Amino acid sequence: MFETLTEKFQRAFKNLRGQGKLSDEHLAAALTEIREAMLEGDVALPVVEELLQNIRAKALGSEVLLQLSPDQQVLKIVRDELAALLGEAVKPKFASRPPSVWLMVGLQGSGKTTTTAKLGRYLSKNGHRPLLVSTDVYRPAAREQLSQVAKSAAVPCFPATGIDKPLDITRAALREAKLSASDVVIVDTAGRLALDDELMNELAMLKRELQPVEILFVADAMIGQDAVRSAGEFHRRLGLSGVVLTKLDGDARGGAALSIRKISGAAIKFIGVGEKVDALEPFYPERIISRVLGMGDVLSLIERVEQTVDRKKAEELARKLRHDDFSLEDFRDQLRQLKKMGSIEQIVGMLPKIGPLANLPKDTKVDEKQLARVEAIINSMTAAERSDYNLIDGKRRKRIARGSGTSVQEVNQVLKQYLDMRRMIKQYGTMEKLKGRGGFASLAAKLGGGGGIPGGGKI
Repeated sequence: MFETLTEKFQRAFKNLRGQGKLSDEHLAAALTEIREAMLEGDVALPVVEELLQNIRAKALGSEVLLQLSPDQQVLKIVRDELAALLGEAVKPKFASRPPSVWLMVGLQGSGKTTTTAKLGRYLSKNGHRPLLVSTDVYRPAAREQLSQVAKSAAVPCFPATGIDKPLDITRAALREAKLSASDVVIVDTAGRLALDDELMNELAMLKRELQPVEILFVADAMIGQDAVRSAGEFHRRLGLSGVVLTKLDGDARGGAALSIRKISGAAIKFIGVGEKVDALEPFYPERIISRVLGMGDVLSLIERVEQTVDRKKAEELARKLRHDDFSLEDFRDQLRQLKKMGSIEQIVGMLPKIGPLANLPKDTKVDEKQLARVEAIINSMTAAERSDYNLIDGKRRKRIARGSGTSVQEVNQVLKQYLDMRRMIKQYGTMEKLKGRGGFASLAAKLGGGGGIPGGGKI
């Protein structure tokens, strides 16, 4: 979602390259590009003006380092100012005596219910025992919806059968949490299409009764500055402890992420990066800044590799690589691990926009169905053919194409990619660099995907 911002920032820095000294004229041109980038990215105007003022003051002041080129000077200052704007990462809070209560608030349609289940899943994966409960007694089937998404997230949900008052529901949920040894109760509250006194009075009552350690406002990044303004009003009236920004994987322009802390006063604590129940991550400002400035988000990519990699298979792969024994079956296994990492387009978005990745098209699209086609082609081979690609002559290629429902040309393309991968691995110093690091997934992170995916272009 930061593509527009990244593209224009990159253009501003590029125009400064080759200049011997950072002059007023060059700085003014760069700031114009940055201003345009941020406004088009839906960053709030007061935030943009303050940011530009700070950048100009530091770029022309004594803080500029003489050993840096003009583009490096401005890049460093912009990075520092964005870091000051977003602040440091803020960890979630827990009560000294469980259960901790987390109150989820926001307008109707922002994704509160789904986010509640995602948070439950996140906490469960990190050693907690969450219990979900809905106090939305107004929207039809709201409580049933939470029950369903909680089930898909494998997190317990308190049904509150026969209870129709929000306060009574939460009291019963707290009793259940103590009986079941749940250490966090996540309360999915009612929302409205617009902010009103009835909604806020109910939330204030729940706050007084429950004494929550977290009051998290769920904001839809797709609605941009409207989400920022709503967060500010909720913070003024309730005292938010944080924000969960959803749909950061969509085509929103990104301004809400850069504006919301400054305008609303509440820090972003979590971000939604997809529709799956585990597509929720803690918010790390420095990683967002790196992505905005085209530096990628390698730390998040490494974490994703570590979460999905099969270490036994990685060690076995390392052994095979040591003996130059990387087969088509190993190639298939590594493709499967790559698919576990999630959307390939998200992975591409985490890669630095430098070197061979600098000129990727803005809207690079990868048909992920092609990965299944590659796997079908390899599955259509015999065990002997997967072990020794030299056996695959013209006649066998036709048989493999028929068996996988593809063409001989596509079979040839898969074989070429496999051979390219063998060469790259050998050239890259295989054993020490891939041991325990996730095989193909790691190499894809480092090399930008290598030979590409059939029908999907280069990654």
